[in-house]
Amino acid sequence: QVQLVESGGGLVQPGGSLRLSCAASGSMFSIDAMGWYRQTPGKVRELVAAIPSGRSTNYADSVKGRFTISRDNAKNTMYLQMNSLKPEDTAVYYCNAAGLDYSVSRRYNSWGQGTQVTVSS
Repeated sequence: QVQLVESGGGLVQPGGSLRLSCAASGSMFSIDAMGWYRQTPGKVRELVAAIPSGRSTNYADSVKGRFTISRDNAKNTMYLQMNSLKPEDTAVYYCNAAGLDYSVSRRYNSWGQGTQVTVSS
């Protein structure tokens, strides 16, 4: 089973920055696409940024120019650098990864436990 662990959330003032990390672990696996999602109470989880296979990136319009997604394939880790944070960025942020779990010869789609980001003065 491929597990994802997020870190880096917290409280920050408007205009500040945070960097989220998502580390994947398991016995034998490959990672195809990775992405960051966020969710606020009563709303559907939404895509923030995605990095399919590490060669391209996609961003929600609301974060373009402020957030940067990246991944270190050697460390099986993905990052989200968030700059110029706004109160409306407040949410629980989840990382997601999909790929092949060689230990069971099946594709997987895993989610992290979520990390709270609060933007407030």
